[in-house]
Amino acid sequence: MTVKPFHLAWFVSRGYGPKAWRLPWGGPRPETWTRPDLFVDLARAMERAAFDYIMVEDSSNIPYTYQNSHDTYLRLAVDSPKLDPAVLASFMIQATKHLGIVTTCSTTEYPPYLLARLMNTLDHVSEGRAGWNLVTGSNDGGAQNYSLDRQYPHDERYDMADEHVDIVTRLWESWEPDAMIVDPEKEIFADPSKVSPIHYEGKYFKVRGPLCAPRSPQGRPVICQAGGSARGRAFAARWAETIIASAGSVAAMKEFRNDVRARAAAYGRDPDSIKVLFLIQPIVDQFRDTAFERKKAMEADIESHLEWHLASFSRLTGIDFSKYDVDEPLPELTSNGHQTVAARYKGRTLREIAGTGRSVAGIELVGTYQDVAAKMIEVADEVGGDGFLIMNGELTRRFITEITDGLVPELQRRGAVRKHYEGKTFRENLLAF
Repeated sequence: MTVKPFHLAWFVSRGYGPKAWRLPWGGPRPETWTRPDLFVDLARAMERAAFDYIMVEDSSNIPYTYQNSHDTYLRLAVDSPKLDPAVLASFMIQATKHLGIVTTCSTTEYPPYLLARLMNTLDHVSEGRAGWNLVTGSNDGGAQNYSLDRQYPHDERYDMADEHVDIVTRLWESWEPDAMIVDPEKEIFADPSKVSPIHYEGKYFKVRGPLCAPRSPQGRPVICQAGGSARGRAFAARWAETIIASAGSVAAMKEFRNDVRARAAAYGRDPDSIKVLFLIQPIVDQFRDTAFERKKAMEADIESHLEWHLASFSRLTGIDFSKYDVDEPLPELTSNGHQTVAARYKGRTLREIAGTGRSVAGIELVGTYQDVAAKMIEVADEVGGDGFLIMNGELTRRFITEITDGLVPELQRRGAVRKHYEGKTFRENLLAF
């Protein structure tokens, strides 16, 4: 059987925040989570395993949706606190030579010029390995830290983001590729005729330009995006080069990928230029029985810390789930936050939702390295590509090693993932196959 290779990336859930602080393997000193060491170790291990990229999630507020209080969020470190991922990105860039480094920045919170400059700088210092995880913001608490009373309506956030990204990309291209001459003899640093203002005036933003720095190695840093609603899919199809996707079944994975590719083609884009990667959380061990014992232990921890998960669900959707019975099927929910997440909750109990986590119906990514590798290849073949994003909110060095030095070598042996990098830049490697 000929195996079609697929891409691997890593999704740093809960951003630059504390990981596994109350669990075994959380490290001898979990209070040192503010240091970049764990994430630098992760980046180095990922590069050793030839991953495409690492993406660091982010949000910039202490949530208060659950019980209208920040108490649970702080007491149990639910999706908070978080440090700035752009600072962390510079450490991971310094520690690697090939890995793509994707930073989350919100179009609601970053003015277009500031964001264009930040991403341009990261692309320069990484020699073409920077990416932007393009988010619109979803939590009212975040909006209230940026002079707003609440988030804009869901679809309007995407209208704003369309304008925002248009400005950012124009700023990135406001210097022509050969504008920087740097000729000491002629005393010409840059050719003024090849640097132009953009004079953009839209409904939401007004920017003169040009960018105050030359075009970066990739020209445009790679754009990463996650949007599951109809409006989010349209937005991703227009702008994204890699998409973070979540689906409840293999059939849903296939439908999502096919839909985004069709939308991209309608925009005149080559669908193969967009890599859709699905979130998974495998549990691998040398022995199958041990892997399933670990799964049971995780399920027991979820049951004993159900409040943590209810608070997290509340932050994602903007709905206070403390008002619902955890064992009663949920009604249809209206959300101005993550609409796709909220839509999947209908008819299910909160206890069930917490217990299933990132599992996908019909896919058992638990077992030996050989078991999980075989299942990933089977799923990728059925979906049609393009790969997977590994995640684990309770990130530990043990989990990192199990994936990068256990699971990935088995995938490499089967010809499913790369053994070395083909290109120099993030985009070259992303589009290598």
